[in-house]
Amino acid sequence: MLLTRFNPLKELRTLEDRMNEAFAMDLKKDVFSSFTPSVNTREGEFAYHIDVDLPGVKKEDISVKIDNNILTLKGERKSKEEVKEENYYKMESSFGCFTRSFTIPDNVDTENVHAENRDGVLEITLPKKEKKNKSAKEIKVK
Repeated sequence: MLLTRFNPLKELRTLEDRMNEAFAMDLKKDVFSSFTPSVNTREGEFAYHIDVDLPGVKKEDISVKIDNNILTLKGERKSKEEVKEENYYKMESSFGCFTRSFTIPDNVDTENVHAENRDGVLEITLPKKEKKNKSAKEIKVK
């Protein structure tokens, strides 16, 4: 009968190696195919505001849609850098797309949402619906 000594550290190292390989492959894939823009949200007295950092993204490549109280942002970033010198030529291209979705409150006036892309920042203004003042009503008990 052949006895094999159990080494728990060997098993952990094998697991660690496999996880590192998996994360390295996902990281390489994500670097070239997508990116996640930073988003800042705030609530004002009359509107909600969403600021999305989109450097290098043209306004033609951005889509903003609202459907069933879900605000969905989609876009893609394309860049090409070319350097020509006497004995040197370099061209680098990159591409990435993103999708972000947010649930918006019921009191948003979806007919008057405003989006503007300025200096690499997409500013979305979601105005609040006017509150209807409901006065107290006395109900007689019969």
